[in-house]
Amino acid sequence: MPKEINFSKIKAFALDLDGTCLLPDHSLGEKTAQILKRKIAEGIKVIVCTGRAIESSSRYYNTIGAQGPMVFFNGAVVADVPNVKTIESRLMDTDIVNYAIDLARNMDIHLQVFLPPKEKNSWEALVIDKMRPEAEFYQKHTGVKHTVTDMKAAISEPDLKGCIKAAFITDPCLHDEIRRKMLDRFGSHLYIARTHPTYLEIMDAGVSKGEGLKTVMRHHGFKPEEVMAFGDEENDLPMFAAAGCCAAPSNAKENIRNAADFVFGSSAEEGFAAFLEENFN
Repeated sequence: MPKEINFSKIKAFALDLDGTCLLPDHSLGEKTAQILKRKIAEGIKVIVCTGRAIESSSRYYNTIGAQGPMVFFNGAVVADVPNVKTIESRLMDTDIVNYAIDLARNMDIHLQVFLPPKEKNSWEALVIDKMRPEAEFYQKHTGVKHTVTDMKAAISEPDLKGCIKAAFITDPCLHDEIRRKMLDRFGSHLYIARTHPTYLEIMDAGVSKGEGLKTVMRHHGFKPEEVMAFGDEENDLPMFAAAGCCAAPSNAKENIRNAADFVFGSSAEEGFAAFLEENFN
């Protein structure tokens, strides 16, 4: 039975992008953009909480005019946008990434690694060993371009303090094997989450959208009951726990829908926009 929520007390939306409020072609639907602009004008804070990089998220928060602290890389980075000032970041030890590179090479699967920017006001670097179909898919999906290089050399640079995240992009039937091998080696030092049907992402323990959202909530002084979270994948569950209430689209996996207080229509049909129209007018 849906939780009784006083929607008039909600001051912020913690909003996942892909699979939740974006269309299947990864664009922001017209109805969704319009109502988010309207809610922002009325004083609602829209907090993007995504596994995406800041660069690939910018077109969405800029389109609706959302500003302020937001959660990127599944919580590994909390940054104030649009000026992109890092508020908090949690980097992963390069030993973990070194093992992930070996694992990817041995299994002949795609791995990509995000490194912190070397210069102020520059985007994070995305490095890969070689261009594969999975890399081309990711580039088309996000607009972020890869640097093809020896990844082991890239993560061994002396001034590198750690990596933001590593992402295996491969057949979902291999995810359990990858997860098991990474956890057998590093256990509690990791946070692993599926963020897309083919993406399995590796980050430092303590990283999650939930922890990132808590940082943003502290910044604004929001109480949990003043924040509503929207998501569709397992990486959204910590965000659900941090917010006072949560909702998922009908295209989300069953366990995500079961964890949500509300289920709205498919993201392919702008169900998120319809949910806001129904409950926040």
